[in-house]
Amino acid sequence: MADASDAAIFGPSKAALAFLAEAHGQLIGEAFVEGRGETLIEVEDPATEQVIAKVRASSAEDLDQAVAAARKAFKGWSRTSGADRARIMLRFADLLERDADKLAEIETLENGMPIALSGATIKGFCADYVRYYAGLATKLEGSTIPARANGREALDLLVYTVREPVGVVGAIVPWNVPVSMIILKLAPALASGCTLVLKSAEVTPLTSILVARLWLEAGGPPGVFNLIHGLGHEVGAALVSHPGVDKITFTGSTAVGKEIVRAVSHDLKRVTLELGGKSPFVIFPDADLADAIPSAAMACFFLSGQNCMAGTRLFVHEKVLEPVLEGLAQTAAYLKVGPGLDPTTMIGPLVSARQKGRVLEHVEAAAAEGARLAYAGGVPAGPGHYVAPTIYADVTPDMRLAREEVFGPVLGVQSFGDDDEALLSAINATTYGLSGSVWTRDLSRAHRMARAIDSGQVGVNIHAALSPETPFGGNRQSGWGREFGREGIDSYLKTKAVSVNLGVIPA
Repeated sequence: MADASDAAIFGPSKAALAFLAEAHGQLIGEAFVEGRGETLIEVEDPATEQVIAKVRASSAEDLDQAVAAARKAFKGWSRTSGADRARIMLRFADLLERDADKLAEIETLENGMPIALSGATIKGFCADYVRYYAGLATKLEGSTIPARANGREALDLLVYTVREPVGVVGAIVPWNVPVSMIILKLAPALASGCTLVLKSAEVTPLTSILVARLWLEAGGPPGVFNLIHGLGHEVGAALVSHPGVDKITFTGSTAVGKEIVRAVSHDLKRVTLELGGKSPFVIFPDADLADAIPSAAMACFFLSGQNCMAGTRLFVHEKVLEPVLEGLAQTAAYLKVGPGLDPTTMIGPLVSARQKGRVLEHVEAAAAEGARLAYAGGVPAGPGHYVAPTIYADVTPDMRLAREEVFGPVLGVQSFGDDDEALLSAINATTYGLSGSVWTRDLSRAHRMARAIDSGQVGVNIHAALSPETPFGGNRQSGWGREFGREGIDSYLKTKAVSVNLGVIPA
């Protein structure tokens, strides 16, 4: 357990302090310029509650210029060969690796996540994700179709399809894993030949500036990637409704996702949404508990629970309920809570006082509704938006803790018996369908459960198994479309069919 003095020990490096002292602008075309909006965003270190930087929001005129720059650049970028796009993207990936430590430190300062986690995510995922889509840039293939049309036979026609980029993409990213979320939007858009206007998360805008600098350093053409800042209900809403934007890709809350769908109904923009989740984590009595118990704890407490895939609904068979609860408490007690810059921290602060307040509301509601407190950890004394890992047992499906996304380190445990149909009914009794996992040695049962769980991704003896190659996205109110994998680039492409009359071929 950390104490108040620890936060003072693990301060920013000189390089980070120098960056924080700079002017933090937006990227429009090839130039970083200060925003001209009325709002001055104060970026706070969640571990100290101190303002570490200020970023001026973009104005309506700034947004118009960013979209215009993206539309102008689209004419050239969409005609650039896949091989040339890939070369720039590969240089960009190398620079992400080169500056991973700097990116990680700034990410931790503005987000609060443990530095070991931010560094591992950037080094172990972001660069490889860009490289994966760089490889797809040369493989955007159409097909030939032996079609008959207008009374003509197939030999009279040449019918083929072409995959084309949709145009200018408006990307809106969340604050929970800033660098990764930017890369999730950027890589497939660039590979497809689209251009991008990205709005940073309002509480974590700093890492987006560093990523944009690396894109230009890699030789990215001006206007292909543009960066704006601002509040979601102001700048984000304006980006969604802008007539010069052809597609919106958004990761965030289900409530905001619904607002985006309503906003684009007037011009029918394409939309990709990765929204909330209430993922089930199911432990059967034959599971390897030595693996399942710590995995269940981390599935919930990872990123301080600020994770859309968090396994916050833990279903445990009644035969192993008590040993699982005991093991969860032991695991939670082991997890060090403290400032993100401490390399030994496992659970950092929540991103803001507002988020902390929301999470504590769920804790209070769980107690009021009759859930049994099985574990409540401690937090460092002094400043910081900390919420300790918390475990409630005897949770029922009607409780808020079982129904609503908490986005904090609060785990609700439900027990089940031998009726698999009743279990599946409880698992699928949610408006969400993003992720989940099943823990058992019985492969037949594992496959049956994986097929029956209504979710975009299900793991067997593994949770949240993300990789650049594996499609990821939600069902129902967890979103529309898929990211990652080959499917992740499809939403940035449109298909054109071309039919050529060859005339009658002589016998």
